[in-house]
Amino acid sequence: MSVSYYTEDGLKRLQEELAQLRNVERPRISAQIAEARDKGDLSENAEYDAAKDAQGMLELRISKLETVIANARLVDESKMDNSKAMVLSKVKIKNKGNGQSMTYTLVAENEADLKSGKISVSSPIGKGLLGKKVGEVAVIEVPSGKMKFEIVSISR
Repeated sequence: MSVSYYTEDGLKRLQEELAQLRNVERPRISAQIAEARDKGDLSENAEYDAAKDAQGMLELRISKLETVIANARLVDESKMDNSKAMVLSKVKIKNKGNGQSMTYTLVAENEADLKSGKISVSSPIGKGLLGKKVGEVAVIEVPSGKMKFEIVSISR
C-alpha cells in the first residue's frame, strides 16, 4: 500500500467511517449472526449465510480503511510550493482544443468529487497535471485520443 496524502477533513472523514464500522456495524452484524444461529440448523439457514457474508465484507472494509489510515499523511498547506501542480493544488487549465477553461483541485483518490471540482491525482488528468508549472502544456491520453491543457494558474 502506498502513502496517500490527505487534507485534515479528508482524513477525519475516513477515521469517522472506520469508527462507525467498528462501533455500530460490527456489533449489529454480530447480533444478526447470533439471532440466525439461534434459529437452529445452520446448514440450511440463509439468514446465517447472509449475515456471515455481510460480516466478511465489513471486516474487509475495516481492514482496508485501517491500512489507508495507517499510510495516510496530512498535507500542511502552509508549506506547499505553488510553483508546480501538486496534491491540493488548485489548478486552472485551458483546453487547447476548444479554448475552454476549468479549475480543478488535485486530491487523494478517496477525496475525489468531480461535482465540487476535486479530481484524483491518480486519474489521467490528475497524473498529467502533477509537477507542471504555469505556462506548461500537459498532454493527456484519454480514450478519444490526446488532449492538451495549458496550465493557466496554480493556487491553494
